Amino acid sequence: MLALLPQLRGFARFLTGQAAAADDLVQETVLRALDAIGQFTPGTSMKAWLYTIARNLFYEQARHRRRERDVMSDYALRPDRPESGTPEGEADALRDLNGAIWRLSPRLREALVLVGVQEMTYAEAAAVCGVTVGTIKARVSRARVQIMEYMGDGGPGRGA
Repeated sequence: MLALLPQLRGFARFLTGQAAAADDLVQETVLRALDAIGQFTPGTSMKAWLYTIARNLFYEQARHRRRERDVMSDYALRPDRPESGTPEGEADALRDLNGAIWRLSPRLREALVLVGVQEMTYAEAAAVCGVTVGTIKARVSRARVQIMEYMGDGGPGRGA
């Protein structure tokens, strides 16, 4: 479990959008996992089990605090990103990508992070989200298409 904490924190960071909230989510996830360790099935993925706990906890907290959803939406709409064409071209591109990721719906962002960033298989991500593999594939595909559209809106052209 300890070896998975950095990855779990990264996942929590993508869910919450805030380092402090991610740390709180990881702490609560570990407490719940330790409390329910008898329910873990040996031979299955500890990573998927922990991610499922974290995901369920996040959505449980979001239901109780609808304000968190507003905070994530506000973050995506903040106009404090630098304009394109500045000397920090690569940094601007990363900021644009970050903004594009945060413009995705939470479910699309979650699927993309699990498969693309956390390098989970579609089956593992599906288990974490409690949906079918096909649903995860569709969400990842839609997330990629939307990011390309968002990046095309304000980013440099990629072809003639």
